[in-house]
Amino acid sequence: MSDLLHSPKNIYETADERLRADIATYGEGYKNFIQNARTERECTLRVIELARARGFREYVHGEKAIPGDKIYSVNRGKAVTLAVIGSESLANGVNIAGAHIDSPRLDLKANPLYEDSEIAYFKTHYYGGIKKYQWHSIPLEIRGVICKADGSKVTVSIGSEPGDPRFVISDILPHLGQEQSKKVLADAFPGEGLNIIVGSIPDNTKDDKVKDKTKLAVLRLFNEKYGITEEDFISAELEAVPAHEVRDIGFDRSLIGGYGSDDRVCSYTALTAILEIEGTPKRTAVCLLADKEEIGSESVTGLQSRAFDRFVGSLTRSQGVNLDDCFAESFCLSADVCNAFDPNFPEVSDKRNNAKLNYGVSLMKFTGQRGKSGSSDASAETIAKVRGLFAANNVTWQIGELGKVDQGGGGTLAVYFAQRNIETIDAGVPVLSMHAPYELISKADLYSTYTAMKALYTL
Repeated sequence: MSDLLHSPKNIYETADERLRADIATYGEGYKNFIQNARTERECTLRVIELARARGFREYVHGEKAIPGDKIYSVNRGKAVTLAVIGSESLANGVNIAGAHIDSPRLDLKANPLYEDSEIAYFKTHYYGGIKKYQWHSIPLEIRGVICKADGSKVTVSIGSEPGDPRFVISDILPHLGQEQSKKVLADAFPGEGLNIIVGSIPDNTKDDKVKDKTKLAVLRLFNEKYGITEEDFISAELEAVPAHEVRDIGFDRSLIGGYGSDDRVCSYTALTAILEIEGTPKRTAVCLLADKEEIGSESVTGLQSRAFDRFVGSLTRSQGVNLDDCFAESFCLSADVCNAFDPNFPEVSDKRNNAKLNYGVSLMKFTGQRGKSGSSDASAETIAKVRGLFAANNVTWQIGELGKVDQGGGGTLAVYFAQRNIETIDAGVPVLSMHAPYELISKADLYSTYTAMKALYTL
């Protein structure tokens, strides 16, 4: 009679020593990946490095790709698509793992540097959904690029190397914070208050016309190191990201804590799975790592652009196949995280339908807001297909959703794959403290999602 019941189990209840070792080893690779790839540009560079080491080459649009070819295409340095060409015609579709490599952060404004009371600051504009109070009083790094008017580009990374300075947004002391504590969070920590302290020693200039000498001192340091002037900030993409070290969490080391697991954790699983494909797969395998998901997949590097269509379309044209016909026969796991059930905040989740730590990759039939607004809402046939796929490949999985019905929700890439007539469902790693500067994921769920991506590429 118990066979009638659906009873998911904690992975560690049945994991033997070999599986436990595989989980731990895979976790170490992921820790290294997110420790050294804190922005979408850095992620793209790291992906290219790993792909080339496994025999992938950069694809030239318009060329004919043959079965067994391993190729990648970079979209403006901030997104990348990889493919292993299959033996079947692209008319039969492709298997897609789609994830995103951008994460919530603080972007520097176009005119960021200013001085107040002899303290120099960078003004910021937060990117993606954050709780602003979490970004006060934590160490920050500044990473990105500065593009000069002459066409040259400077890479900036301050705070990641031993001995580097770090940066911080101050907060008011509790002794003087009575009025602040009476406000709702949205008012107590305004976005315009996320100003990063970058210096406090005034320049020793003798020019009486210079009023902001601390600002000048910081700008002089930037000029000495990077050869820039204040105007160059206007054509820069500089991001302030948490400087926390990626570490094991818990006495049993079962969790990984770090910045950017949403959604670099799913990007890493999709990437490593395609890198390990041996020989020529039956259907072409595609790994899409996109930018701008946290703000709605906008811009030329987001999935709403036609960059993905251009890449796949170039492949289909070389085989005399219509792109729409290829998409209609394709299948996609939209690899994105969901919230893990948190016993500290049980009121926001439906415990019967929320994913839990250590129970495997989470399948989400829908995301969206409240009445499923903004969701692709996978069909029963799609879910059954994935259940069969996972059963055939011993993938441990569970069901998940983004909180109670009226609580909120969120979006993923799935809706934009669905708009292309690609059969799609969300699948990914459950996360605690999602969108916080320090997120937590389970090593077991990480490994389970990796096995799910490997299974996808065998479809």
